[in-house]
Amino acid sequence: MQIVRSSEELALARAELAGSLALVPTMGALHAGHMALVEEAKRRTANVAASIFVNPAQFGEGEDFGRYPRREGEDVRMLEDAGCDLLWAPSVADIYPGGFSTKVSVAAVSERWEGEARPGHFDGVATVVAKLLLSVHPDVALFGEKDFQQLAVIRRMVRDLNIPVEIVGVPTVREADGLALSSRNAYLSPDERRRAVALPNALKAAREVILGGSSVSAALQQAKQSLVDAGFLRIDYLSLVDAGSLEPLDAAGGEMRLIAAAVIGTTRLIDNLPVEIRG
Repeated sequence: MQIVRSSEELALARAELAGSLALVPTMGALHAGHMALVEEAKRRTANVAASIFVNPAQFGEGEDFGRYPRREGEDVRMLEDAGCDLLWAPSVADIYPGGFSTKVSVAAVSERWEGEARPGHFDGVATVVAKLLLSVHPDVALFGEKDFQQLAVIRRMVRDLNIPVEIVGVPTVREADGLALSSRNAYLSPDERRRAVALPNALKAAREVILGGSSVSAALQQAKQSLVDAGFLRIDYLSLVDAGSLEPLDAAGGEMRLIAAAVIGTTRLIDNLPVEIRG
């Protein structure tokens, strides 16, 4: 696997790759969820590139940019073992050189949920992903569905800016007990980790209640109470939304998603589940 650390090195390495190319953008601290993206990328294209860049623009004041896990050596080994062809690991100065003053902002789909809880977060995401796509020129870029709103924002940005890349969402990879894999799970104490499974369990229970015909509001209230009972300190949101627009739904119908963000201990976890009415 070739490792490049500047835009100039990237351009040269990209020119040497023959055939189709997939990009897996990451912030490092890789786990099986990221490897699932690489595996899917290998099925789709002749070459696979990954990026590792902890993007300061998507962290708000008081968030965990400084303590976000960084372990490049282990990440490199995982990517090599997975058969990745190219790793781009740029510096902050390379992505945001002196005088950088451009921001990509995606309205509507970014404004609720994470957008309300983390003001400016999606501007940082959209800006860096636009730079990654325009620098690497992949045919396909893959993102995990765990960050479902992020996926929606990126899809809208790519459509609106006519960036010639296919955006592929890959289903969430989970631990055996159902907790979604996340780099931030490393922050959980053993007791918090045990109780954190209440989040996916609450979403699964809410889905069954909704599909069983009960009211959406009752299902959501029951799910929120289960998180409180499990020791979650704050629930930023827990809602049933339209999977395309991310607008909240008062009644089941169409393609839906249950989305949630909640804090246990000092760790903020997000998760989501598809809700499909069969027949």
